[in-house]
Amino acid sequence: MGGDLLTVCLAIEQIARACTTSSLILAVQDLGSLPLRLGGSPEQLARWVPPLASGETLICFGLTEAEAGSDAAALRTTAVRDGDDYLINGTKRFITNGSVAGLVTVFAVTNPDAPRHRRLSCFVVEVPTEGFRVARLEHKMGIRGSPTAELELTNVRVPAANRIGEDGDGWTLAMRTFERSRPGIAAQAVGIAQGALDAAVDYARQRKQFGQRIGEFQMIGAMLADMDAQVEAARQLLYTACEVIEAGAPDAARWAAMCKLVAGDTAMRVTTDAVQVFGGYGYVDEFPVERMMRDAKITQLYEGTQQIQRLVIARALLGRGD
Repeated sequence: MGGDLLTVCLAIEQIARACTTSSLILAVQDLGSLPLRLGGSPEQLARWVPPLASGETLICFGLTEAEAGSDAAALRTTAVRDGDDYLINGTKRFITNGSVAGLVTVFAVTNPDAPRHRRLSCFVVEVPTEGFRVARLEHKMGIRGSPTAELELTNVRVPAANRIGEDGDGWTLAMRTFERSRPGIAAQAVGIAQGALDAAVDYARQRKQFGQRIGEFQMIGAMLADMDAQVEAARQLLYTACEVIEAGAPDAARWAAMCKLVAGDTAMRVTTDAVQVFGGYGYVDEFPVERMMRDAKITQLYEGTQQIQRLVIARALLGRGD
């Protein structure tokens, strides 16, 4: 953490090549701290960044709710001013590391009558604290080693000094965060795909049927070639997106969406094909590709579904003529 976007993504990619769950430790630490690093005051940065950077404290990103996933502006969690504090009430859903984090970046409605994108503010909630509860842990298809929690906040008292940015800045902070966090998910997807390709190639070299290595059969060889080309295409788009976003491009959101869209879909295709190369062995846990296939699916869902990425890209294109 603290490196440029490409450096962070290179690290996430290489860890995900072996274990998606482990790559989430870095990816979520980056995600949860981004609002703070983008909008925090010098005092807030000095207070919270050192223990986050050292790993002494974990942080998570509390945006999603049961009725507000893709439609992030529809949050129902509220933060009501009470003297020098805010009282936060609401529930957050699908929060990675929510049960183990010492800091939670919580987005809540502070201005219910304001325009849609000025209703939200962002807070750092320090836990444990009175009124904060982990309501449940999800049982998931993949990334099973990473806790995904539902969080309940009941009259959680948070000092006004814990608000990041100004009142009403929450939506802007969330969108700026996604511009830098979505490439991290793309990096995770590229790493998963590369790991699955590596495993498939090794298996195709060793497994023999009809007196020859299965990789020498044209249909298997063609699958491997397509997998290799798709992984490399996704990787190069990711690296370019990182450089463009880091340079401050005005269409950073488009680049972030493009690399996540392409990489997530690539991870799903490549891991599915890897299972096919392994045949029946791909369907059991003797080899890692069944786990990689299950893990790959989440890269098409979190940090904005693939359908949301397409909307972001399309709106960026159509807005050019305005």
